[in-house]
Amino acid sequence: MININETCDLVIFGAKGDLACRKLLPSLYKLEKANKLSNKMRIIGVGRANWDKNTYSDIVYKSLQQFMKIKIEEHVWKNLFSRLEFCNLDVNDTHSFHKLKPILCRSNHLIIYYFAMPPNTFSAICKGLGKVNLNLDSTRIIIEKPLGSSLKTSKKINYEISKYFLENQIFRIDHYLGKETILNLIAFRFSNSLFYYNWNNKFIDHIQITIAEKIGVEGRNKYFDNTGQIRDMVQNHLLQILTIITMSQPINLCSNNIQNEKVKILKALRPFDNINIHNKVVLGQYSENIINGKKIPSYLDDIRKKEHSNTETFVSMKVNIDNKRWYGVPFYLRTGKRLPKKCSKIVIFFKNVPVNIFNNHQNNLPKNKIIIYLQPNEGINIQILNKIPGLEPNYKLDKINLNFNYNRGFKQIELFDAYDRLLLESIRGNQALFVRKDEVELAWKWIDSIFNSFNICRNPPILYPSGTWGPVLSNIMIEKDGYTWN
Repeated sequence: MININETCDLVIFGAKGDLACRKLLPSLYKLEKANKLSNKMRIIGVGRANWDKNTYSDIVYKSLQQFMKIKIEEHVWKNLFSRLEFCNLDVNDTHSFHKLKPILCRSNHLIIYYFAMPPNTFSAICKGLGKVNLNLDSTRIIIEKPLGSSLKTSKKINYEISKYFLENQIFRIDHYLGKETILNLIAFRFSNSLFYYNWNNKFIDHIQITIAEKIGVEGRNKYFDNTGQIRDMVQNHLLQILTIITMSQPINLCSNNIQNEKVKILKALRPFDNINIHNKVVLGQYSENIINGKKIPSYLDDIRKKEHSNTETFVSMKVNIDNKRWYGVPFYLRTGKRLPKKCSKIVIFFKNVPVNIFNNHQNNLPKNKIIIYLQPNEGINIQILNKIPGLEPNYKLDKINLNFNYNRGFKQIELFDAYDRLLLESIRGNQALFVRKDEVELAWKWIDSIFNSFNICRNPPILYPSGTWGPVLSNIMIEKDGYTWN
């Protein structure tokens, strides 16, 4: 728990950036409203702008108005306003970090640096903090994934940071780990005997994980064209979901024990090569389309490129985990932009009963399945078979759904967003919902096997019309195994 009187400073580098305005500031407001922040906590924005406290406060207030779903309450804003300060500083100018020194002069207090800036600035920020001895034992840093674009670049970033901070001071964020449904996966799997004993290759047939976006690149042109969907979504979000859904039970809920189990899964991922890559990975790029009479632009139109681009905006893949629990169970991952709707979900398909005693009436029984909705409506749906009521002599079975929705099920309890929780956990010093260095590097090692294989094959992404579920080849890939996308 947080000591209500603990002295704490949260320093946000990139204070006027998109991440700070869209995510961090609204989360801090909600934590203020919920009385989760220490009475002696300050929020210090850092940026190149020549602002004072009042100017920065105006920016914060406008950001809250723009990006929060709830109304700003005057007494909450008054408390948050009292915490705000601003420091004019250029992170690329090491000497300018001396401006932070007098602001952070309170003795033996917790300082959290949030690097809400691109990874190519991390080394300069660490160097600047080290130059003025602000990388103390009582400090922590929060950095955003993805870190780097390959195993090599990721190792370089981790190495530069490790010159100034220890691993137990580094909090690597993947915001999916702060989602209520992701956290509930651990409770769902390890507290319910109904699922605990059936979570393996003896009972589970296959698993699908989908993260679909309806929007395109939306102003992230340069970043995304240099990154692509695999590095942007698979390397962090999809692999983190995969490790949590497949890891073995940790000894307890301590951060290292959870992370150790996730690392075992990452080590067991079967790498790709230039032989199996064509059958297991499909890359796509959205093209223009007409939807409801409106022209939807292509990826090249969105990034204002006339010539071609080999950047993928869609990827689907078949993944194998070579360990005792999961050997033989295929995992199908899918993520893309300009798809029909925004949704993130996990679908676990169970094997059919060994003997179908209803085969005189129904030859092919639908598989039981669990659908875990991550967004937009967080919840769980369990689909089972049931007899259709009636006086007919034959058994007629049909699917029924057992639904649980977080908003309806806990309507008396305020639900917090991922960044609300992750900010609070970083203040508490709990690294269980953050990503360890070896996790990041093992994920990049596996991702590199995809790009190395495609570099040999030199296949460009397949075009798919905006508003569809990606290239037809994605459907063919899963249908060859006898399945369809849920």
